[in-house]
Amino acid sequence: MKRIFAGADLYLPADKYNTDKWPVIACDQYTSQPEKWQGMERFVGENPSTLRLILPEVYLGEAAQRVPRIHEAMKQYLRDGVLVPGVRGGLVLTERQCTAGCRIGLVMAVDLEAYDYSPGSKSPIRPTEGTVVERLPPRLAVRRGAVLEASHILLLCDDPARSVIEPVYAGRSELRPLYDLDLMEGGGRLRGWAVEGDACEAVFRSLDALAERTAKDGIVFAAGDGNHSLATAKASWEEIKRGLSEEALRAHPARFASVELINIYDEALVFEPIHRVVFGKSMGEVLGILSPARPEETDGMTDCVLVSAEKDLKLKFCKPLHALPVGTVQKCLDSRAVRDIDYVHGEDTVRALAGRGNVGILLPAMDKALLFPAVEKDGALPRKTFSMGEAFEKRYYMEVRRIL
Repeated sequence: MKRIFAGADLYLPADKYNTDKWPVIACDQYTSQPEKWQGMERFVGENPSTLRLILPEVYLGEAAQRVPRIHEAMKQYLRDGVLVPGVRGGLVLTERQCTAGCRIGLVMAVDLEAYDYSPGSKSPIRPTEGTVVERLPPRLAVRRGAVLEASHILLLCDDPARSVIEPVYAGRSELRPLYDLDLMEGGGRLRGWAVEGDACEAVFRSLDALAERTAKDGIVFAAGDGNHSLATAKASWEEIKRGLSEEALRAHPARFASVELINIYDEALVFEPIHRVVFGKSMGEVLGILSPARPEETDGMTDCVLVSAEKDLKLKFCKPLHALPVGTVQKCLDSRAVRDIDYVHGEDTVRALAGRGNVGILLPAMDKALLFPAVEKDGALPRKTFSMGEAFEKRYYMEVRRIL
């Protein structure tokens, strides 16, 4: 199989800016909680931060005003020496303290020619959820004309032998330290080391061997978090590559996207459910939306729980529309074209929003061992099927890479 990963020239903040003000949580978090992002703005203040390099989805309605400022901040950070080379043609080993323990990963570049988000894709890298193409234009607006990318994509590998990432982590004392800092908003602590030279090449040999073992027509790697960000990078590359020479096609930096590779068998990687909140409807109306699945109240095993300010209602689907409860719920919502909805991490947040006259739908967690078999068998799962950890455990933007 053709090698689909590469080392990258990764930039990091200069020492005086390499503080807890720099890394910021993934842009697709807290979409119904603008106060969270306002708190981050206050915390960052006038300090350089990846907050200036991203468009939080809570502000999608302000994209026309914000995108030019994002592009200018990227150029300014390079021009003023805020960003400096951290790793050249290499990788970054990461250690992230999470609620469930220490999660480790490798930041690298992935060849977008090996990724296809089309339904029924058999590419080596596949999405784990259906791509909603209507969600891509605002993200494309940020990427078009951007000189840098900051990535929150977490790419999963199915490596029960722990042959790729874990050996690098075991030898981390021999690697050059890059950063060691706390993350804002309760995100834990993040450490990073440069993986260069022979150590980098050893990683690629391990990845090649893993891909050969699992390839055939099966899935090799899967986008766990950042599905739509990876799809945006792919759509942008498809635009850029038109008319490029063969030599330019091979070397253009936009052909690649930055990801953090993690092993699905990492004990600190916990799959959490992504709940739904339906705004402006009563519990009776939401029951009507779910009626094709014949929901019945139960005191036993539940498929979902409806939550309002007044009560909880435990439901079992007598006629499920999907193998997973979240799939049944999503099919019902989609069939009624419910638009005023948000996808929320954490039961506390669901209950807070439900207390404001809305209805929450609490869903069970997915067994992560089922992910690769499910994607291989049925293709992409329903959107927002699972979350890798709670919102504050998502990837924070840290390294950046030139794409022009």
